[in-house]
Amino acid sequence: MEILELNYWAVLLAALSSFMLGGIWYSPWLFGRVWMEGCGLTDLDLKNSDPKMIYGVVLLLSLLIAFSMAVLLGQDPTLVEAILLGLLTGLGFVCAAFGISYIFEQKPLKLFLVNGGYHVVQFILNAVVLSLTG
Repeated sequence: MEILELNYWAVLLAALSSFMLGGIWYSPWLFGRVWMEGCGLTDLDLKNSDPKMIYGVVLLLSLLIAFSMAVLLGQDPTLVEAILLGLLTGLGFVCAAFGISYIFEQKPLKLFLVNGGYHVVQFILNAVVLSLTG
């Protein structure tokens, strides 16, 4: 695929969708408390962090992921192809790599499920957005 042929508005929309998904996924309404416990973080740790730096870098990385997904999807993928690629990248690459690290680092299973689950949904969402808007 030619990089110049990408729909950069679709890439931006895909990045923003996964950015918003993360805000919901890691909120207290869903998995925020389980994630904090698994990471050993406290409310004070989060309060003392630099949100501009954190969210700025997360947005840049979300753009990189969406851009990479757009290149992998190519021109005019079907919705089924997009979902399959999102599932394979999220589960087959990200979760598998996390699993290897988490086993050696002896991190809690709950943390793996929260983080791995987010990335599976994130990659599927990215691919679906790109498929529907590209």
